[in-house]
Amino acid sequence: MKNIEKHINDLYEAIIKVETVEDCKALLDDLCTYKEVEQFAQRAYAAKLFLEGWTYNEIIAETDISSTTLSRISRAITHGSGGYKKFIDYNGRDKNDD
Repeated sequence: MKNIEKHINDLYEAIIKVETVEDCKALLDDLCTYKEVEQFAQRAYAAKLFLEGWTYNEIIAETDISSTTLSRISRAITHGSGGYKKFIDYNGRDKNDD
């Protein structure tokens, strides 16, 4: 696809226009399959548990996520751009309390 970076940035621009849960659901319903949304939710929940100090085995047992996917989540939390820590609520803290 030509100009893929422009299209990616256009997607980011569309996402930041989302203001409500209903808007987010409508966008994700159109962009993704239900299974993809489920996988996003599973990863977000696994990240929350990881940030709360759960062990790999506990997270896998709770979420049924693969160890490979959990490893990617761990790596993203430890060495990534900070998205999980910024946007996933954990330990009852508001995402803006950092």
